[in-house]
This record gives sequence, C-alpha cells and structure tokens, in this order.
Amino acid sequence: MKKTDSSNSRGLIRSMLIIGSAQVVKIAISIVRMKLIAVLLGPAGIGLLGIYNNLQQMVGNVAGLGMGSSGVRQIASAKEDAQTLNRVKQVLLAAHLVQGSLAMVAVWLLRHPLAEWLTGDTALATEVGLVGVAILLMLLATAHTALLQGLRRIGDLGRVTVFGALVGTLIGLLAVWQLGQSGLIWFLLVQPLANLLAARFFILRLPQREKAVSLRLKDVWGVWKPMARLGVAFMMGGLATTVTLLLVRTIVTKELGLEAAGHFAAAWGITITYVGFLLGAMGADYYPRLTEVINDRQAANRLMNDQAQLGLAIGGPVLLLLIGMAPWVINLLYAREFGPAVTLLQWQSVGNVFKIASWAMSFAIVAAAHAKIFFFMELSFNVVFLALVWWLLPEVGLKITGIAFLVGYITYFITVYVLVRKLRGFRWQPLSLQLLTLHVLLAISLLILALLFPVLAISISPIIAFITGVVGLRIVLQKTGPEGRLPEKCYQVYARLGWPIKSAS
Repeated sequence: MKKTDSSNSRGLIRSMLIIGSAQVVKIAISIVRMKLIAVLLGPAGIGLLGIYNNLQQMVGNVAGLGMGSSGVRQIASAKEDAQTLNRVKQVLLAAHLVQGSLAMVAVWLLRHPLAEWLTGDTALATEVGLVGVAILLMLLATAHTALLQGLRRIGDLGRVTVFGALVGTLIGLLAVWQLGQSGLIWFLLVQPLANLLAARFFILRLPQREKAVSLRLKDVWGVWKPMARLGVAFMMGGLATTVTLLLVRTIVTKELGLEAAGHFAAAWGITITYVGFLLGAMGADYYPRLTEVINDRQAANRLMNDQAQLGLAIGGPVLLLLIGMAPWVINLLYAREFGPAVTLLQWQSVGNVFKIASWAMSFAIVAAAHAKIFFFMELSFNVVFLALVWWLLPEVGLKITGIAFLVGYITYFITVYVLVRKLRGFRWQPLSLQLLTLHVLLAISLLILALLFPVLAISISPIIAFITGVVGLRIVLQKTGPEGRLPEKCYQVYARLGWPIKSAS
C-alpha cells in the first residue's frame, strides 16, 4: 500500500473516531429515551413515535429535493473556489427555507386526512400537523450541516450531533412525562431546532474567504437548478426507503395492531441506531473525500475497498454479537413485552452485513452524480422488502419483516456491485472478499443457532464477536500504521501474541 493510501486510512479512521464518539453519545441518549418511552407509554408509544418520524422523513425528503446530499457534493467540489462556495452556500440555505416553509403549510392543511391514514385516529390531527414545523426545522438544520460536512468540519459536525440529541431528549422526555402520548411530538420539534442553532453557531465562526453579495435571480437559478436536478434523483432514492418503511408500518398496524407496529419499530430502531452510527461515522468524511477523487478510477477503487474493509472489520463483530444477544438487548433497551422484536432484530442484523458491504460501493454512484441510476439502485431493496411484507405478512406474521429485510439487502448488494463494476470499473480486493465471506458465513450460522438454540447462541456469540474483533483491529492497525502511542502499544500486544503486524504503510 502506498503512503497516500495509509494516510487515507488514517484520515478515515480519525473522522470515524470523531463522529463515532459523537454517535456513541447520541446512541446512549437514544437508549435512555427509548427505554423511558417504552416504560411510560409501552409499545403503542414507540409505534406512534415511529409513525411521526416516518412522516417527517418522508415529507422532508420530498421538500428538500435531495439538496442536502447534492449540496455536500457541490461544496466539496467548490471548497477551493471561495466565490463559487459562497454562492452555493447562500442558495442552499435559502432553498431549504422556502421549500421547508411550503412543506410545513402543506402538512398543516392536510393534518386531518394524514392522521386518519397513518393512525386511524383524527384526534391526533394537531400532532400530525406539528410534524410540518419539525420538517421546516429539519431542513434548515440539514442545510447547515451539509455545509459543515462539505468543508469536512468533522469536529463541528460531531458537536452538533451531541448537542441536538441531548437537548432534544431532555425536553422531549419532560414533555412526555407531563403530557403523556401528546408530548411525543416535542422530540421531533426540539432536536432539529437544537441542531440548527448549534450548526449556525459553528458556521458563523468559519473564516469568511469571500464577502457575501446579493445574488440576482438568474444567479440563484444557475446554482439551484443543477443542484436540484442532481438532488431530486437522490431524494427519490431516499424517499423510496422512507415511503416503504411508512407503508410497512401502516400495513403492520392495520393487520396486526399498534403493538405489533411497536415491536417492529423496536427492532428497526436498534438496527438503524447501530448501523446509522457506523455509516454516519464513516460517511462524514468518506463522501466528500470520494467526491474529490471519483474521476481517478484507481484512487477511487482503493478508497472504496479501504472503506468497505474498515466497515466490515469494525462493524461486523458487533452485528455478530447482536444476533446472539438479541433477547438480552431487547429486554435491556425496551421491556419484556417487546419479545417478538427479538427475531426481527436477528434477521435484520444478518441483512446489515450486506448493507455495510454495499454502502462503500453505493457512494460511488452518488459521488459520480449518476443520479437516475442511484434512484433505481435504491429501489432494488425497497421493492423486494415491501413486496414480501405485503404478500406474506398475513400468513407468516410479523417475522416476515425481518426475513424480507435480509432478502432485500442481498438483492441490493448484488445490484450495487453490478452497477459500480460496470460504471466505475470497481474491483474487490482479496482482503475485502475475505472479510465479507467471513462475516456472512458467521452471521448466517449464528442466526440458525439463535433460532434453534437461543441459550447456546447467547453463550457463543460474545466469543465469536471477540475473535472477529481481534482480527478486525489487526486489519485496522495494519492499514493505519503504528504512529501514535495507542497503535504502538497495540502493535506490541500482537507481537507478544505471536501474530506481529507488518504495517502496510
């Protein structure tokens, strides 16, 4: 491996540590939040909060036109041109303000039919209408964090994450304590507002390389149009997932009841929290970094393999642990009444091995601005997932949501690989294939064991997770080199174990 590759790996790891630390705090806060909501309101409260979140994400994705994703790409590409960067920043902020305001008004006007469709209870119309306000705040926060990410202000991004999660949870829990189920909407309102204020604070501290000037309508259109054109395809891909999840929640609620929707939300929440933590930590720096080298196929190929290897090496052991320890995790994070969520979490954890492996490749489609292809790529998971749930839920029951998740991400993995190989000349490195094969085989074996002999799986999964964690740490150290006190000590430990590391740098 060249020195620049080792530097890339260290840069990715450093960013992962910064964002990862922030996400760990966010996860800890989220665990406390979900545990207390489960105790105070039960599965029904968890299910209702999930529906509110889905509505916010769905409408927010439409109103944002994907300009958060395309904005990061535009900012990363223009960061050396102060004048262009200033124009992109102004248009990005103004567009999210206008588009978010329109979405807020639309949700408020449609609050009664939306409440009837989503929950079957028009008494919740006011809370549903207030989701529109949450959407405006979310989009304004997205515009600000996109600027921080595009400029690779990773430390500031981590601070925004922690501040928003902490303030949103404290005020939201206080609202639920005082108002009961009616207080759930405060979680959606306060967290994006806190994110917005924190991100605004850090942006105002950035050095002003170019004085802001008033833009003519022609200038605004010239910046907004290409950003929106690219963003719409990304928005459609994200919207497909959000709509699919909302439809699945609605189907489960109508077929099996609100408690079943709560069980689904519990498993999904753990899955998204952990995988979101990992992918968020990796993507904060990876996306703008990949954008900068995407036209150099050799460099992009190395970077994608680097990221896939780091993702599997770091994330794989925890997924293996989740498969075996799911009963304990569900009981700890929620309550005994959430027992049906255990099997769902186990199936989803296997699916997430394929999701992590796909993720590093899929960003090549985004970074290269293959907008329409990105949309159809995202559909590959959603069509399979929704079709299986719709077709088999009445006969198989809630378990089909976990099985469909796994099948959907196997389909997604195959689709992404074929596209990226054809469009960007991607090739797996031997180490990437070895890590993928190892984790897939272990995950499937643990799933079978957990379904047949759950007590044995609880005993064995920590051992397997520890062994794969030791292997994964060695790979990370080999890629990043021995620079620093902690890596140097780790090198010494592996040498004493008779398994010395030869630094690839």
